[in-house]
Amino acid sequence: MRTAYKVLAYLVAAEVAIQAMVMVWAIAGLSKWVDGGGVFDKSVIEGSIDAGAMPFPEVLGILVHGINGTFVVPGIALLLLIVSFFTKVRGAIKWAVIVFVLVVAQGQIGFIGHEFPLAGALHGLVALALFGVALYAGRRLQTALRSDLSPSEERVAAAA
Repeated sequence: MRTAYKVLAYLVAAEVAIQAMVMVWAIAGLSKWVDGGGVFDKSVIEGSIDAGAMPFPEVLGILVHGINGTFVVPGIALLLLIVSFFTKVRGAIKWAVIVFVLVVAQGQIGFIGHEFPLAGALHGLVALALFGVALYAGRRLQTALRSDLSPSEERVAAAA
C-alpha cells in the first residue's frame, strides 16, 4: 500500500504538469489560429465535440484539460485518499486529505473561472500548490519508509 500511495501522489503531481502543458499548447495553437483569421467562440468547442471536426489541432488541449481536470485528477486524488488509510505511515492521511481538498478547490475554481476570468489566476496558483503538496506527500513517504528500517537494515540499504 505504501508503494501505491507514493505512485498515486506522484501521479497527481504529473497530472498537474500535464494539465499545464496541454493548456499552454492549446493557447499557443489558438493564438496561431486567430492570427490566421480564425474566430474563437463557444461554438468552436461545441462544434469540435459534436461533429468531431477540430478547427485547429491544439483545441484538443482544451478538451484534454477539461476531461483530465474533471475526472482523472479527482479520481487519482480520491484513490490516494483511500489508500492513505492503509499505508500505516504517520501523516499519510493528513497529506492525502490536503491533496484531495486542493484538487476539489482547483476544480471549483476552474469552473468559477468561466464566470469570473480573474479566478484563472487563482486556478494557476492552486495548481502550483497542488503540485508541490503532491510531490511532498510522495517524497515524505519515501523518507518514512527509510525511517522504518532498523539500524542494521539501514546499513544494508545504504550499501545497496
